[in-house]
Amino acid sequence: MSVPMSKLPPRYAVSDWVTSNKLISLNAERIRDSSHTIRQDARKLRNETESHTKWTQHESNTKIEKRIDDINEWKVSLERCLEETDKEIQALQNEKKNLEIALEAKKLPLDVAMECLLSREEREGIDLVRDNVEHQLHKEVEGIEGIKALLQQKIAESFEQLCLLEEARHQIHCDLTDKNHALGIDAECHSLYNNSDGIDFQNNPTRTVKGSVTPETWNSFSEYNKNRGEAEIKASQRLREAIFATLEKTRNDLDAQHRATNYEYRKRIHETDQAKNELEWQKKNTEDEVATMEQDIVGLKESIEAKMGPMMSNPDSTTQSDRDHEVAQTRLEKRTQRKSVELCRDIPQYQLCYEVAEIDGSVRALSEKHQVAVTALKSLLQDLNRINEDLRIKTKSLALDQHCMEVRQKLSDPAANVTTDQNKDQLDDQIKNLSIASKQHEARPSSLRDERQTSHTGRQTTLDQRNDSMPQQSQLSKSTYITDFDETKNKRSGDLQRTLGQRKIVEFA
Repeated sequence: MSVPMSKLPPRYAVSDWVTSNKLISLNAERIRDSSHTIRQDARKLRNETESHTKWTQHESNTKIEKRIDDINEWKVSLERCLEETDKEIQALQNEKKNLEIALEAKKLPLDVAMECLLSREEREGIDLVRDNVEHQLHKEVEGIEGIKALLQQKIAESFEQLCLLEEARHQIHCDLTDKNHALGIDAECHSLYNNSDGIDFQNNPTRTVKGSVTPETWNSFSEYNKNRGEAEIKASQRLREAIFATLEKTRNDLDAQHRATNYEYRKRIHETDQAKNELEWQKKNTEDEVATMEQDIVGLKESIEAKMGPMMSNPDSTTQSDRDHEVAQTRLEKRTQRKSVELCRDIPQYQLCYEVAEIDGSVRALSEKHQVAVTALKSLLQDLNRINEDLRIKTKSLALDQHCMEVRQKLSDPAANVTTDQNKDQLDDQIKNLSIASKQHEARPSSLRDERQTSHTGRQTTLDQRNDSMPQQSQLSKSTYITDFDETKNKRSGDLQRTLGQRKIVEFA
């Protein structure tokens, strides 16, 4: 069966067949060459990218290591600064505590000084003076108050500096905490590799996080914290040096003032003791003089009674002087019985009148001297009372100053037991004894007057009549004695003041 020509596939020539085979071979070779080139370029690129990636990762590791080193360097520096800050805070707290202890210790010297001032206010009379002891005590009180104010100021400065140190320490601690946190993160990043667990793609890891700073800012921040901490440490060290100097200076000043006050106390006690010894010597001499004067007054009284006795009392108690007086008067009376011209005023008459006048004059002189002696005795007793009173004042002042010196022993030996109550009891006993003695001496003139009034009740009229005949002479003798006694009193007062070491003469009341 024959096939139609239109339905047969086209026929190619042999040349076309050969050409087609060659084209296919050439095309296959070209494509293979291109594929080989691509493969080689891909291998090269793969090798290059792998090497570049590894190098970049190595550079990143190196940068992270460098960053870790920088953080570690600042960490060490900040840790050292933090340690020094802690030590300085502790040292400043110790100095502040020393200031508080020193401030608390000033209560005892102040209380002692105030107690001494209050004790010295118990002085009496002429001893209540503004002497050097009181001046030094006031100076000591003012010094202690000034020291307390200065210590309080240093305590306030220490508190303020501690606040600044704590603030600087807080900043350093926060910076150090952040650096430790960053160091941990960088160390973890440095330890990551391609086969590490927990690595994954992140969403936009190259973004700029809000709050990021430049390395210069980061370095400046840490440097500022470090410099501030060092500056506060230096300021604290200067403050501690000033505190130490203040404590030493105040201690030396207070010790010097204590020594000055104690010296003035010892000097004043010595002067008071000298004045007390002088008064005791004057008291002894005055008492001896009073005893002698009383004996002389008794003798004068006996002489007057002896001359006035025959006319006023028992005639049997007459003495030789009384007999002389009676003989002279009897002779005169008998000679009046002569008669006529024999009753003449002859020489015996004049002699007998002279003898009677002499006896009357002796009686008047004895009466005058008795009055003067009584006045002198009163003055002596008054002066003795004043000496006893001044001696009581001096004894009390001396006991008060000695008590103050014992109280001031607390400043040198706080554990010393001061027997202040016993000293006060002794002081009260001494004052009581002196008061009793003074009252006894005040009572002596009254007893003397009572005795004299009892024994001379009947004779006072005759003595007054005899004294009326010579008022001017008696007044002159009395005023002369009082003048002499006043001069002696002023001289004695001057001697006493010179003994006390005072230049100004104090008028005795």
